Amino acid sequence: MRIIVKARPGAGKQGIEKITENSYIVSVQEPPIKGKANKAIAKALAEYFGKPVSHVRIALGHASRQKIFEVQD
Repeated sequence: MRIIVKARPGAGKQGIEKITENSYIVSVQEPPIKGKANKAIAKALAEYFGKPVSHVRIALGHASRQKIFEVQD
């Protein structure tokens, strides 16, 4: 499945907020430097959906706050 993620890197606390069926706001503490925030978002989504991190990958928006992630079944 593909989901739309609004990233909030460098947040005070981590969390995931579901906006619509396929849209989420993901807050992580890592800064948006050298992909650290993207990796943290993938890890947070994997935990949220109960999947291994290898089943979550960023499809679009590597350098943007609006991202599209793919979560494999």
